[in-house]
Amino acid sequence: MEKRKKLLIVDDDPIQLSLAESILKAEYDVVATASGKEALDHLYHSFIPDLILLDILMPEMGGFEVYKRIRAISLLQNIPIAFLTSVSGSNEMKQALDIGAADYIMKPYTKESLLRRIRDVLQNSQYSKTMDV
Repeated sequence: MEKRKKLLIVDDDPIQLSLAESILKAEYDVVATASGKEALDHLYHSFIPDLILLDILMPEMGGFEVYKRIRAISLLQNIPIAFLTSVSGSNEMKQALDIGAADYIMKPYTKESLLRRIRDVLQNSQYSKTMDV
């Protein structure tokens, strides 16, 4: 049996955080954090997820800044990061994809669409790892 993938969710909205966690924990091991700082603390202490879901609009440290800091950690440079956000602007989506985000998932989402998008990102990530050999 394949071991469960680990996801890190970063969202300052407790309702959105809880919703995403409750949907995803049936299929994945989920760590939910309420700030970029909290997420980085987990990552600095050797937590290596298979995927990071990151909100854009957060106080103190926004999603793009968190993304930049995660990418600066050498062990995490190949971990896919998808933005999970209510920001619907095409500029933000373009910026996210230009910097290398694995996906840009808009809130609100359905349970089925979120699970499908997460599976796709993880599958694409696994495929690219096999191609790097």
